[in-house]
Amino acid sequence: MIAAVAKSSTVAPLLRGVSQSVPTTVKSLAPAVVLSQPQVVLVTPDRLKAVPTGDVRGRSGPCISTQVRFAHTDIAVPDFSHYRRSSSIDPKSKAKDNEENRKSFSYLVVAGGAIASAYGAKTVVTQFITSMSASADVLAMASIEIKLGDIPEGKSVTFKWRGKPLFIRHRTNEEIENERKTALSELRDPEKDEDRVQKSEWLVLIGVCTHLGCVPIANAGDYGGYYCPCHGSHYDNSGRIRKGPAPLNLEVPPYKFADEGLLVVG
Repeated sequence: MIAAVAKSSTVAPLLRGVSQSVPTTVKSLAPAVVLSQPQVVLVTPDRLKAVPTGDVRGRSGPCISTQVRFAHTDIAVPDFSHYRRSSSIDPKSKAKDNEENRKSFSYLVVAGGAIASAYGAKTVVTQFITSMSASADVLAMASIEIKLGDIPEGKSVTFKWRGKPLFIRHRTNEEIENERKTALSELRDPEKDEDRVQKSEWLVLIGVCTHLGCVPIANAGDYGGYYCPCHGSHYDNSGRIRKGPAPLNLEVPPYKFADEGLLVVG
């Protein structure tokens, strides 16, 4: 193939060497087309060859662009008119005419979704809290009724309430007078005896030591009340700490006197 331009002149015979094609294994994508004036046929030792004598111009070849551009006007464009609002299709209508209607619909959808989400969250939270509530056997032990007539004066009886020991003590008049004479300055956790009982003769306590959770022994200790042998905490007949490592008094649970001689704890 020839990709050069030459004009006919007296040196035209010198071009016969370059007009000779070279054998190669590469095939051209398109045949070379040469436009020229009438040619002179020459005979060479290897083959018969036509040498152009006028203007030589290559129309195709490795260095010649053969790209053809199209307008792309025959591509089918999808029609979405069926999905568009009539107000947006009509060029004469204004989009703001239906703006309030579109806003109202959007607000309605958002409000409906928010209400549904809130209701679902409320249901999940309710079920979660309900799953942590006390079981039937625990609720059965939520309160306990005690007949006070079975407890003699000067004695302390232990019951089980909510998995904890419950001390009910029937105090004598002497014990009551001794506890109420105790000065608050002598107490580690100052608290009056009157504030710890509803009826002076009945003392209700949770039998758990405030030091490390041990169970004290009734009618023992240096003050005749309760004594924790684990670490040596001494409580008086009002359940107040008097000696030892315990920092606080014994806890008083919620209770009430339902009838004469009947105590309800819890």
